[in-house]
Amino acid sequence: MTTPPPPGNWSDPTWPAQPSSPAPDPTLVAGHPVPAQPGPVDPYAPVDPYAGGQPPVGQPMPGYAQPGYPQPGYPPQYPGYGYPPQKTNGMAIAALVLALVGFASCITAPVGAILGHVAQKQILLSGEGGAGMAKAAIIIGWILTGLLGLLLAFYVVAIIIAITTGNSSS
Repeated sequence: MTTPPPPGNWSDPTWPAQPSSPAPDPTLVAGHPVPAQPGPVDPYAPVDPYAGGQPPVGQPMPGYAQPGYPQPGYPPQYPGYGYPPQKTNGMAIAALVLALVGFASCITAPVGAILGHVAQKQILLSGEGGAGMAKAAIIIGWILTGLLGLLLAFYVVAIIIAITTGNSSS
């Protein structure tokens, strides 16, 4: 009586000689398609100048996704997802508005600059957004306040000069 061959198509050297069969290809997996064999290079295929040539056969060019499939190597992009919008500090908004209104009225510019300082302190403590608006309000507010101060100094000097050089007729 002879012993049957072991399962799994392998041979045991202690057993009597068995008919040899070709070894199965380890790259083939049951249920998966056979990999594409390399073929001739298409001279008219688009070439990525940064990749240094064409991709392997069966692979799309970088930047050219196959229809219906996401770009390989990148996570899919879903619209509307991501980080929630950050809350903006209300005092920073008010400071910027008052500083910008200072271009027309010149009275609200120092108020906007002071509110900008207060908003910066609140933003540091709470972690809210609006630090850029607070800084812009401070810069615009103090520049306009300085220009207002120069304008008032010019008016005072002009009035003093007009009084001292006035024509007194008696």
